[in-house]
Formats: sequence, C-alpha cells, structure tokens
Amino acid sequence: MYYNAYSACEGMNTSTNSKVATPHPVTPTPDGDFLLFLGKRVRQLRSLRGMTRKTVAREADVSERHLAQLEAGEGNVSIVLLRRIASALNVSLVELFAPEVEEPGEKHLIQRFLERLPNHRLEDVVFRLMRDFGPEEKVRRMRIALIGLRGAGKTTLGSKLAGESQVPFIEMDREIEKDTGMPLAEIFALYGQSGYRAIEKRTLERVLNENERAVLSVGGGVVSEKETFDYLLSHCYTVWIKAQPEEHMTRVMAQGDFRAMAGNDQAMEDLRRILEAREPLYRQADMELDTSGTSAEESFSKLKTTLRANLQ
Repeated sequence: MYYNAYSACEGMNTSTNSKVATPHPVTPTPDGDFLLFLGKRVRQLRSLRGMTRKTVAREADVSERHLAQLEAGEGNVSIVLLRRIASALNVSLVELFAPEVEEPGEKHLIQRFLERLPNHRLEDVVFRLMRDFGPEEKVRRMRIALIGLRGAGKTTLGSKLAGESQVPFIEMDREIEKDTGMPLAEIFALYGQSGYRAIEKRTLERVLNENERAVLSVGGGVVSEKETFDYLLSHCYTVWIKAQPEEHMTRVMAQGDFRAMAGNDQAMEDLRRILEAREPLYRQADMELDTSGTSAEESFSKLKTTLRANLQ
C-alpha cells in the first residue's frame, strides 16, 4: 500500500521520493560490507511494506538524506561500533538490544535443535507444529482467506465463492474502516504504517473470533507484519491470488481508480519492486491461483476445482 501512481491504489499514506545527493562509493571492508548489508536490508524492508523513503524518514523522524545514506551503505559509524561490541560479547545485534526475559529451558533446546536442522527440513517442521499445536485443521479450513495485491481478483472471486458456499464474505479493509470509523487513507495519515498494522491485527482477530465459516479478502500488505500473517496462516486456509503486474494495473484502473495513470512508469516500477519483495511471503499460502489472462468465470472455476481437491 503506497501513494505514488500504483502506490495510491493500495491505500497507504506515502509519497514520491524526493531527490537526494548521490552517495560516494563505499570501500569494501568488513565494516563497509556490514553497512552495505544493512542498507540493503533497510531497502528490502521498505519495499516489503510498500513505503517510500520519504514516508519512512517522516515516520522515523530522521532526514530523508540520512536514510538515503544508510540505504547506500554509508550508515553512521556508531552502528559499526555497536556491531563490534556485540561481536566482542559473542552475541548478535538482536540479543544486544533484546530485553532480558527469563526463557524456559525447553525453548532454548528447541532453538538449538532448529539451528542444527537443514533449511530444507524447516518447512516440514512448521507444518507439523501448525498441525499439532495450532487450531484444529478442520476448523482452519472452514475459513478461506484470499491474499495478494489489489487488482488480482480477490473481491470478485471471494464474493462469488462466499455466495456459492453460503457463508459471509468479509473484506478486511471495510472491517478496519468500520472499527475505526475512518477511511484507510485517514487511518494512515493519523497513525502511520505501524499504527495501521496494529489496528489490522485487532480487526483480524475480532473477525475470526466472530466467524467460524467465512471467505475473507485481506489487504496485500498483511504479509509485511509477521505476527499478523502467522496468525492468518494458522487460522485460515490461505490462497494467494496473483496476476502479472500489467494486469494488476489495468484492473485497478478498470475499477475507476485513475490515480495510477499519473507517472505510470514509476507506478509499474513500484509495483514490480513490491511484488518481488513480497513474493516469498505470498508463497507461504496454502495454494496459489494465477488469474493472468483469464476471465473472472474461468478463474472462479479453477479456484473451486483446486479448493475442492485440496480441502477434501
């Protein structure tokens, strides 16, 4: 969700990047490599959340120039010093900043076990944990949650599926507006990205507590908040509704939203960047449905057939 060209279509209060000075090349050193990694990570997280540099700078109360330097690998030297202190103490930066909490010994055993486990086995572990310790699988599958960016077809397919299944169709954006009494743009203007995400989580919990069976259309940015997305994955059968970037844009404009037409090239660049950043997270859904190049009826037929096969 972001406000520049296509960004406006996702409803987030962001704005276009202003010009910043071109940073000087960074000389490769261990500290320089760390700052480059940190800058890349900040850019990745910003893309994942669909936020412009100007928006992050405003919400973090730092200058846009400072943020641009950080993303370019020219972070403040104090960051490097903290890293050296953490290394001397043989702890990670995360541990250095984490509050001291008494953890049960069993949790440490589990963490050490997971650290030794090959990456290709982790997916199986997650599945078993969700199956054995999450909500009853039968209950989870009674709620279908459609995720993906605007323009993929979530509302069209979700409303058709709910109608045929005779269950409520719930659009999370509308529920958030109902809970707050404000349109999404106003929520972002008043509370910012973090405030909106907290509201989204509370609303999602309420909706799922009130509806044992339902079809949900969930905002595309839900994947950027791990706790909320994990909650959704463990309480609903999730379907990633996806399409080619050009089709996302075309469908949004066909809905009568022409804000994406201004600076269309920039909008497409933003859209591709956000899709790239979020794709690994969208792939955590139980199933995928590509609506590219197909009519609504064709996509709906494919959705029903796939769900029927997977939910038996």
